[in-house]
Amino acid sequence: MKSIIRIAGLAGILGLFVWTLFFLYQKNQEEPVVYETMTPDYRTIIKKSVATGSVVPRNETFIKPQISGIIQEIYVKPGDIVNNGDLIARVKVIPNMGALNSAENRANRAKISLNNAQMDYDRNKTLVDQGVISQAEFQIVEIARRQANEELNAAEDALAIVRDGVSNKAGNSSNTLIRSTVKGMVLDVPVEEGFNVIEANNFNDGTTIASIADMDNLIFQGRIDESEVEKLKLGMELIMNIGAIEQDEFKAILEYISPKGVTEEGAIKFEIEAAVEADTNHFIRAGYSANADVVLDRKDDILSIDESLVTFEGDKTFVEVEIAPQKFEKREVHTGISDGIHIEIISGIEETDNLKKPIK
Repeated sequence: MKSIIRIAGLAGILGLFVWTLFFLYQKNQEEPVVYETMTPDYRTIIKKSVATGSVVPRNETFIKPQISGIIQEIYVKPGDIVNNGDLIARVKVIPNMGALNSAENRANRAKISLNNAQMDYDRNKTLVDQGVISQAEFQIVEIARRQANEELNAAEDALAIVRDGVSNKAGNSSNTLIRSTVKGMVLDVPVEEGFNVIEANNFNDGTTIASIADMDNLIFQGRIDESEVEKLKLGMELIMNIGAIEQDEFKAILEYISPKGVTEEGAIKFEIEAAVEADTNHFIRAGYSANADVVLDRKDDILSIDESLVTFEGDKTFVEVEIAPQKFEKREVHTGISDGIHIEIISGIEETDNLKKPIK
């Protein structure tokens, strides 16, 4: 039994020895690691923060009716260019039956009063011509006739307003004719012919018939994180990227920073606005989503390296410089501006130095 155990132990030791020899042989066959290197380069580095938002007109005007009724005709469609005073739509008034009845009764009473005043006038005109009554007495009758005539005109105008939505004196200035109050492009017509519309009053904003804006005067509206807002200054340049126009960049000038933050997805953000510079090569549509890079700092033609080559140890920064083929030494460098990809080198290395790239 002891001999069996002894043989098994010797066999185990022999096997371990053979495995060790094989492992060392395999390790010796592995190729040595060859590190790639990079050299510093001169480039422009822009430090920026990103604000997300959209492009909207600076001023969008909502055209609302001055009288309630039903849309009878619409004369514009989205994309049309209109001037101040151009006709947008026509509203047909649906009169209130109680108000209509009262207005008709008033007009009928005014006609009766005028007929009566006219008969008095004719009778007294004959008397004054014959010298039976004085001119002063006749003047009272004449004034009464004029007043009755004015009351009839007022009653008929009131009836026309209730029935048609426009007085007899209004002409082309009818409240039923909806006109543009600004010059610009029609962005939206949210109603159709036959729709009921309501005039604006103290209890209702009124029905929007069309929205119009100057598409040559656009702004970027976005939000930026609270950690970056104190770095912003009015007049700073923004580099804007529009999702629908991926191949080009647009410039905008920061002109508003909200004094109050809002909570968004658990973070505090501040609203900003920037004037978008006109671009004749593109038509920028209202509501395009956009990202704006806020340029916090910029340096042109500076010595820099990939930030991945840098290691940070406390307050110090190091790179590995090749001093002989595949031999490197750790060297402290002083750095400056960074955009997250490249970092400025102020001192510590030269543009001819080869720097060790990390193994991916």
